[in-house]
Amino acid sequence: MRRLAMAILVGGLGCLVLASLGVWQLQRLAWKEATIAAIEARASSAPVAIPATVTEAEYEYLPVRVAGNWGIGELHVLTSVKGKGPGYRVIAPFLTNDRRRILVDRGFIPETAKAARRPVGGTELTGNLVWPDETDSFTPEPNIDENIWFARDVVRMADVLGTEPIMVSVSRSTALGAPTPLPVTVALPNNHLAYALQWFGLAIVWAVMTGYYLRRTRAKVGP
Repeated sequence: MRRLAMAILVGGLGCLVLASLGVWQLQRLAWKEATIAAIEARASSAPVAIPATVTEAEYEYLPVRVAGNWGIGELHVLTSVKGKGPGYRVIAPFLTNDRRRILVDRGFIPETAKAARRPVGGTELTGNLVWPDETDSFTPEPNIDENIWFARDVVRMADVLGTEPIMVSVSRSTALGAPTPLPVTVALPNNHLAYALQWFGLAIVWAVMTGYYLRRTRAKVGP
């Protein structure tokens, strides 16, 4: 009887813990879906001026419109675009009319255009505020001598170009010879439903195994 009681206790607790983890993932799913919906709504809103104080959590993907002049220098981020092949993202400093200095992702250029001159002078930009999550422990260090970067690192690039750690990704451009803007997409991972199903599946397996063990134990003990 003690073995049966212990098996029931362990089996019940195991099922409860696994099922609770499944419920928690469903709650996370609802939170993530609401977060994605809010970000998508923000990304599709009308462009506004860059807020005075900008945070990633509050303003990522916000459409903005900004006027000013291109600064000196640019950084090249190695990338590849379907249908266009390998090339670079062009990251350049931009001095706004209200005297803010920010980063601008001007878009894509093919490898052959790395040394070409880009349009300069006064212009008005429309784009989205972005904080690309592209760096990790496996990201190579940039080749400073060749001006080849392997990820958009907003903080580090801002330090190199002397700007605020703010990046605007251009959504469209009509300037002749300008890089091709790359569309900004909301790409938040959302695997919580799959995780929930896994936990519920494990809870069912645990319950079946517990039932099987109880049947074998009772058969050994007898009536």
